[in-house]
Amino acid sequence: MLSSMRVIVFASQKGGSGKTTLSGHIAVEAERQGAGPVALIDTDPQGSLAKWWNVRKDPQPAFIQSVFSNLFYDLDSAREEGFRLVVIDTPPAVTRAISEVVSFADIVVAPTRPSPHDLRAVGPTVDIAEARGKPLIFVVNGATQRARITSEAAVALSQHGTVAPVTVHHRVDFAAAMIDGRTVMEIDPFCQSAQEVSALWTYLYERLQRADGGYRQEEGAAAASPHSRVFGRRAAQ
Repeated sequence: MLSSMRVIVFASQKGGSGKTTLSGHIAVEAERQGAGPVALIDTDPQGSLAKWWNVRKDPQPAFIQSVFSNLFYDLDSAREEGFRLVVIDTPPAVTRAISEVVSFADIVVAPTRPSPHDLRAVGPTVDIAEARGKPLIFVVNGATQRARITSEAAVALSQHGTVAPVTVHHRVDFAAAMIDGRTVMEIDPFCQSAQEVSALWTYLYERLQRADGGYRQEEGAAAASPHSRVFGRRAAQ
């Protein structure tokens, strides 16, 4: 179990990198593996993660309705509520607001598809993580089995930061599971996709255990903003 609340921020400038899918899957797997209570925060205006959670039957992981300006207070409330892990999904963009979100991270996870366009787009994410002094972990995501470009992408990404030793491959079961608020682990815990998610979470968990703790409660911080906290069914869309 994590000794204190940890925060994972999924960030990538490139749209379609699989941030939302991985955010939901990692949060669910963390809960399944006993690292909870786990909460999700969706800072993407499109609200894809919130929409997925809204159709989910299992109330775990929890969902925290938040906005950029209230994120500090909402994370403070989450810690007081006893959450051990918060997973934050961000928009596919590079803005000052996203930089602020990254400032709360213990680790930043950047899903990256093995394509030239995706590889060329990693620079701004690297810059934000470095500017905030946060460890950045690339995850090669949506890869094709036995494709040469997958290994080439891992090598290219390693020039910019740490690459997770687990590759997540493209399979239709990821998209199919997300339709009704589930994950591949909840449909078939023994399938290859579920095993990859489990292995990825194990790696991230080990990194989180070594993290100093990016989230800090400032002395004399104000109480949480009452209009931004939601721990329960239905997230704003």
